Amino acid sequence: MRAFACPVCENFVSFESDHCQSCSADVGLHLPSRSMVALTDGTATVGDIVWARCTQSRPLGCNWLAPEAQEAEQRGRCLSDSLIRREPDPDDTIAREKLVPTAVALRRLVYQLDDLGLRIDPYWRTDGGLAFDLLSSYSTGERITIGHANGLITIDLVESLDAYRESLRVRLGEPYRTMLGHLRHEVGHYYQNILVETGAGASRYLDRCRELFGDERVGYSEAIARHYKFGAPPDWQDSFISEYATMHPWEDFAECFAHYLHITDTIDTAREAGMVLLADRVRFAAPGDVVPLESYADAPVEHLLSDWKWIALFFNRVNTAMGKSPLYPFEISEPVVAKLGFVHTVVRAAAASAIA
Repeated sequence: MRAFACPVCENFVSFESDHCQSCSADVGLHLPSRSMVALTDGTATVGDIVWARCTQSRPLGCNWLAPEAQEAEQRGRCLSDSLIRREPDPDDTIAREKLVPTAVALRRLVYQLDDLGLRIDPYWRTDGGLAFDLLSSYSTGERITIGHANGLITIDLVESLDAYRESLRVRLGEPYRTMLGHLRHEVGHYYQNILVETGAGASRYLDRCRELFGDERVGYSEAIARHYKFGAPPDWQDSFISEYATMHPWEDFAECFAHYLHITDTIDTAREAGMVLLADRVRFAAPGDVVPLESYADAPVEHLLSDWKWIALFFNRVNTAMGKSPLYPFEISEPVVAKLGFVHTVVRAAAASAIA
């Protein structure tokens, strides 16, 4: 995640801030330039376009800007909040409270997808475009089927409850579970569908995808039943990033896509903080200085993962120094390197195609 600076005083401004803590200037996040801009009476002109605060600035705490002249279907919302197709009713105060942190996680996801250059086609503009139903089984008792189907990602807001999410993490044998991680996983299904399985991607990538992840035509419901009855194979760490990835080729791809987003975003955050590893300053053998790149678009995935190995080691030690579990408790085997390499190739090619 980029480190944002106040456009007035140049001090640090957090991703979620709507004003500068140092000089009190009103600011908003302008996604096209990936920067904070100063606002006057809630608006700013960037180029020839007038931008205003997203209409969800109050209900969802959004600090993003939306163009004043926009399609009616966007509803005055920024790109991220406009992707929310369904949400709890205004009088469902319990669910609305849990919607706020989920919307923050969604904005982090959308920012990263845009930063990577991935196409974001909203459902209100394109049939099968990206949409989110953020609903609550906790307050309504409604059964929510989470997952992805034809561009629509459905999330149960109960996952924003720490106790519930932790109990689910333990029950599923997962070392890591957050709302942002869940969103990254589900959007992996969306991008596998539009970049790998359909259109030009089918002829370009599908055979290789099946070689690495398995044949996605294997019955999904049967795979789910088998996984929850028997669990992951005992040697799953030899070929998979997580136990959940063993369930079905679709889940394997989505898990690897999510981890690709975990890794690239955390490396970006470390780089933006000026973090480097100086080999002559550590008490253990290191291959050389580790200086995170501005972009790994033209680098092989092995370079990305080599840098990540040492950066993750640092963050894991920081977490354990605070009495917490390691930040990234995953082992990346050679088969998983190949899978992440495939994701890297697909993402970078899609980004290059969007620019052309």
